[in-house]
Amino acid sequence: MTIDKILEIGIDDKERLFIKPEKERFTLIYRTATEVHWDNKGLLLYSPKPREWTYFDWFKQITGVTETECNCKLILTDETKWTNISDELKRQIIEYQKATA
Repeated sequence: MTIDKILEIGIDDKERLFIKPEKERFTLIYRTATEVHWDNKGLLLYSPKPREWTYFDWFKQITGVTETECNCKLILTDETKWTNISDELKRQIIEYQKATA
């Protein structure tokens, strides 16, 4: 399994959660039919605007799909940039990553 660092996690102006990996590119992730998408210009994964799921649910979905379908574990680092992420969501994501490490 490949391990890649998460450069940035954020919520964009369209209210979508995004995760920017350091090296990996997920150009074919749409084939998983999981509502996880790849932005080739921004080089990031993103979710749709949440409807029934929370941003935390979407974080788990995106990282779960990259791990199970793309054989790549995305990990947080001390350098991960947080953009438009609430303190509560940041805490949830950090705790989740520690629990699944």
